Amino acid sequence: MTRRRGLSARLKLTLSYAGFLAVAGALLLAVVWGYLLRYVPDNPQGLLGVSPNRWLLVRTFFPAAGVAMACLLVFGLVGGWLLAGRMLAPLHRIRDAARRAGDGSLSHRIRMKGRQDEFRELSDAFDSMLGRLESHVDEQRRFAANASHELRTPLAVSRALLDVAREDPTHDREELVERLRTVNTRAIALTEALLVLSRGDSGTFTRESVDLSLLAEEAAETLLPLAERRRITLDVTGTAARTSGSAELLLRMVTNLVQNAVVHNVPAGGTVTVHTGTEGAGTGRVGTGATSVLRVENTGPPLAPEVVPTLTEPFQRGATRVRTDEHAGVGLGLAIVRSVVRAHDGSLDLVARPAGGLLARSGFPARPRRRRPRARDRQRAKHRARPRTWTRQAWRARTRRARPRPRRRFGGRPGRAASGRRLPS
Repeated sequence: MTRRRGLSARLKLTLSYAGFLAVAGALLLAVVWGYLLRYVPDNPQGLLGVSPNRWLLVRTFFPAAGVAMACLLVFGLVGGWLLAGRMLAPLHRIRDAARRAGDGSLSHRIRMKGRQDEFRELSDAFDSMLGRLESHVDEQRRFAANASHELRTPLAVSRALLDVAREDPTHDREELVERLRTVNTRAIALTEALLVLSRGDSGTFTRESVDLSLLAEEAAETLLPLAERRRITLDVTGTAARTSGSAELLLRMVTNLVQNAVVHNVPAGGTVTVHTGTEGAGTGRVGTGATSVLRVENTGPPLAPEVVPTLTEPFQRGATRVRTDEHAGVGLGLAIVRSVVRAHDGSLDLVARPAGGLLARSGFPARPRRRRPRARDRQRAKHRARPRTWTRQAWRARTRRARPRPRRRFGGRPGRAASGRRLPS
């Protein structure tokens, strides 16, 4: 964007300093004239016939005052220019760093020294922003490289199968079709996982009230056949844990966590425990500051502590790069979990269990359950929302205290009505 070149900040500050000094000097001369020289008599004898008169004082004082004002103005310009340059030196370093970052050099840091002030706070914030931006760009580059590699693999396999079928017409067609179907299914699963990951990163979804305990039960019911085939015990415990977000994305997150716990388990006799609940302040009535928690814990092979932080990176599958079973996955399970948790303003903690396996804890801001209004409350709210026009008579009738009415007595002497007439026998 091109703009007209204006005065620099250093020149503006210099002119401001010089102008301030000039105004201060002019006010001082005005005070001298108003409170001193105006009371000196303007006659040949002066004050009491001894002191010089006003004309002589003005002729002597004002030339020296003019020279002093000129020196003061020059001093303000020179001193203001030097002081402004010294004050704006950190800003020039920040400007140079911003230009280098705009050219693509994200590894440069300002690292401004000195005591804490506004410029140091700005430089520290800029350095932290560059650090986050550099890590994000590096992560996106690795993700693009891994995604292109993962997408190229099924395409290359499909091309090889088609070449074999073209060169060998006697090859078994059913086997070829089945292998092509397996490869395409894997490519479709990878593409869908990439779409879910991009949707979670963008954060464009409609928020609604979601209960994590219901999602945990649904995910456990879906993955129960897989757990039974692997002879793994799947338990779901806990209480209701309500939060605000996308039910589809949160269900995908819970499903990925439970599936990861089932697949990466011991060969037989393993356990997977899913627990939901509410922690934090006001957990009794889910007040402000409470957190809805989902914990998925499983048995399995021991994990090194340095491997755990890398599990949420795309296309990472624990200690091994690839798996050979029927549930190999595409390496985006925990990456999708981290993306969904981040989009819902939550937190994800992965801890390696000492006995083997992994503990995944995800927390979200709790949302209190809305109380269903009673019929009387709904009628009262409807009555309050109805537009009304008050008149003076209606206001008096409403505010006037109703007088107690006399109770009518039904009955009297035997054989007589309340009006005194005798009842027919």
